[in-house]
Amino acid sequence: MPGTNGVPTIFPTLLYDDAKAAIGVLTQALGFTEEAVYEGEDGSVLHAELSCGNGRVMLGSKGGEGLFAKAMAGAGPAGVYVVVDDVDAHHARAVEHGVEILMPPTDLSYGSRDYMARDPEDNVWSFGTYAPGAA
Repeated sequence: MPGTNGVPTIFPTLLYDDAKAAIGVLTQALGFTEEAVYEGEDGSVLHAELSCGNGRVMLGSKGGEGLFAKAMAGAGPAGVYVVVDDVDAHHARAVEHGVEILMPPTDLSYGSRDYMARDPEDNVWSFGTYAPGAA
């Protein structure tokens, strides 16, 4: 695999019926930072990038024209795992913003502390201390 100088090489990509609302929940309630948002003339989100730590997720509005949009048209919800330093503080922020919590902060048998939430369009977001591939 080519060198990436610390840039992630995997970017989960999600399509939403209301991508603007999703961006709001992800930034305000779940601590993501809006890096880029490109809108179509009709106000739909053609492409957005949100970061959390050194990772990014890409998202957009359902119903687009391209091959990816067509391939994803009938896709169900997705699950995304995000590494965070302070699971309890992150969870408290999500609760404060009314995010549906599926599992409160829990110490897991493999040493991670995680919690699980669902966004308004049924995607499952897990936040925890386990960092896949870390030494």
